[in-house]
Amino acid sequence: MHAAEAGAADRRAASAYTAAAFTRDIRTMQFRNLGRSGLQVSLVGVGCNNFGQRLDQAGTDAVVHAALDAGITLFDTADIYGGRGKSEEYLGKSLGPRRKDIVLASKFGMRMADGPYGIGAARWYIMHAVEASLRRLGTDWIDLYQLHQPDPLTPIEETLRALDDLIRQGKVRYIGHSNFSAWQTVEAELTAEMHGLNAFVSAQDEYSLAMRALEDDRLAMMEKYDLGLLPFFPLASGLLTGKHGDKPLAGTRMADTSRFTDRYWTDANLAMIRELTGFARERGRTMLELAMSWLAARPQVSSVIAGAMSPEQIRTNAVACDWTMTADELAAIDGIWDRTHS
Repeated sequence: MHAAEAGAADRRAASAYTAAAFTRDIRTMQFRNLGRSGLQVSLVGVGCNNFGQRLDQAGTDAVVHAALDAGITLFDTADIYGGRGKSEEYLGKSLGPRRKDIVLASKFGMRMADGPYGIGAARWYIMHAVEASLRRLGTDWIDLYQLHQPDPLTPIEETLRALDDLIRQGKVRYIGHSNFSAWQTVEAELTAEMHGLNAFVSAQDEYSLAMRALEDDRLAMMEKYDLGLLPFFPLASGLLTGKHGDKPLAGTRMADTSRFTDRYWTDANLAMIRELTGFARERGRTMLELAMSWLAARPQVSSVIAGAMSPEQIRTNAVACDWTMTADELAAIDGIWDRTHS
């Protein structure tokens, strides 16, 4: 079958699957503890980077309400999303009184203003950043407050002490980090233990069937300290959804953004997807299900956070982790990856 025809067939199959699967009771949504903490999060989460950027307030409302209806409780945003604050604003308005029913995660640390005081993880910056996020989100607390990227100018002890104070003040419940190296993960854990501070409970890093560099060293550190992994770009910016044919589907981020095409649209990944698509089809599954259920099968993954542009995508994502893969299936997928990426 021609690649474009195969892609169309997959999209039709995905649509039929979604309609059938969503008739199940949404109470079947799975929940997992976030790492070693007692905080439970839905196995499927919503990445909110489209809010305020590719989605207006009405579009955000539709996606958020569909997620709530589907049993999703984890919403992951950042102060930088949507053009410095819009994502948090839109999400806060969409949640309204349902804010108490969800786990609200946000991030700080990337540039929010020009000059020396608009970025970082120093105490001064953190105390300003959290108040701004709380105001935009329309809430008194953030359930998971994450350092978006390491700050090479600030000692990790200073960052952890500031975050520890926020937890003690009740403005933050738990803390996590993103984009840390293996050694930075270890340094943060040992620093928290040495000084009796609240430690990070989660790590948000890129991880998918298309990008597995995390397995080289960082995943082992997460396992060592039982950090809950929240993989971002779990579908490689749409590459692993099964909606593309022999070229990126028009109107998608993959088609419109060269940095995603350059990063993910490789001969190795395309060869892998061709094999995995057939593997999934033989089992009555879609490529989307395979990509998300493969992540869900990793013990350290607490929630698979995927963005969405519509309620239909939310409903598809909500049931995409329902495939409980066997050891043989996981081994076969690894074999395909090794063969195509060698």
